[in-house]
Amino acid sequence: MKENNMNSKIIISPSILSADFCNLEKDILKVKKAGAQWLHIDVMDGHFVPNITIGVPVVKSIRSVTDLVLDVHLMIENPEKYIEPFVNAGADVLTVHYEATKNKTLEVIQKIKSCGVMAGLSIKPNTSPVEIEKYIKFADLILVMTVEPGFGGQKFIKECADKLEFIKSKQTPEQYLQVDGGINSETSHYCIDKGANNLVAGSFIFNNNDVDKAIKSLLNKHT
Repeated sequence: MKENNMNSKIIISPSILSADFCNLEKDILKVKKAGAQWLHIDVMDGHFVPNITIGVPVVKSIRSVTDLVLDVHLMIENPEKYIEPFVNAGADVLTVHYEATKNKTLEVIQKIKSCGVMAGLSIKPNTSPVEIEKYIKFADLILVMTVEPGFGGQKFIKECADKLEFIKSKQTPEQYLQVDGGINSETSHYCIDKGANNLVAGSFIFNNNDVDKAIKSLLNKHT
């Protein structure tokens, strides 16, 4: 595990979906220098979500230029088929969607853990946290989507963030509660107050002229 920073109060995981892919290494170095601990990598297949992004080769390339924790979010169908390739490419965290793993959710979580990386479980906006209650204790990370997965730059859905309190009440202090979608200097504080300790932000960070200031603003109420 690379620079896990388990003792940090809040983890910032910038989403490269909003980075400049012509200058990806430069952007990665920039967010690390600004204090980011993780790097969020969205993998989309055009089936589970209506968009296609990157795959194993890009993750492998990113691994070669950074020691940040690679937080790989699989927004794909049949994610169990791709666990080992992404782990071998350098992923430190693999998050799958509950909606893509129904009837085999625990099996997929256990397979991820057997590869020696952290296992995350994500839910879409229309999924109740009650549906995943029995799996929470097995996952290292629960990701609550506060937008519909598939595209960056969407508006934050406040009602989705309200799920955080229920999930937090079922977790242990060692587990991560991550939130992704429309996270900025205002919504981040709402989510932290609801129990989130891991924030994914894309356009707010990478489209900001001052990346350092943007990252600090996600935390300034809680530092």
